Amino acid sequence: MRTEGLARLLSHFRGTAVADGKLGGNGAPSPVRYTADYDLRKRRNSKLRMVFVARGGAVIAERGPDDTSRKKPLAEEFRRNVLDPLSAMEATITALRRGEASFTVPVYDGARRFDAVVRVEPRDPSKPGLRLAMSLHAIAGFKGESSDDPDPDDSPRSVAVVLSDDAALLPLSLSVPIWFLPLDVTLVRVCAPNGPCGW
Repeated sequence: MRTEGLARLLSHFRGTAVADGKLGGNGAPSPVRYTADYDLRKRRNSKLRMVFVARGGAVIAERGPDDTSRKKPLAEEFRRNVLDPLSAMEATITALRRGEASFTVPVYDGARRFDAVVRVEPRDPSKPGLRLAMSLHAIAGFKGESSDDPDPDDSPRSVAVVLSDDAALLPLSLSVPIWFLPLDVTLVRVCAPNGPCGW
């Protein structure tokens, strides 16, 4: 993912994220590893590394080798039985395939723990795609507690998500308000499985 236009001027952000894991018998994801390489403002070549370790009857998100995060991780209680952001999207798609219309996904992005509360919007024939109303609810790591960002907002944040209205349920776009501007993310292309996917 990379920013364009004004967002590019303000953040200079671009990043690549990869989630590895398994799908259970019910299709639910079980993450094993999450990696993200990104540039943001003056922080170049930043690396987020998470591994998911079974311990004490739970799966714990731990920092992996080569992680360059500058803040200490959250307490273990906030890293138990959580999903990384990409696995969380897969969990959302799995719930939709099961016919669920309202559900919550626990997410940990390496710095912040939040719940993604998801609700399927009524279908509108004039608007293509399957539309979701998502609300991100802060649990821990906000207001500078364990974040690389100074004092991120900890109030619930609404996200509008559009998926392809077919069997693939491919994420097409999402929009979330940040400060006074919306952050709009749009799928540009789909890369072949196990093939290169450069900029």
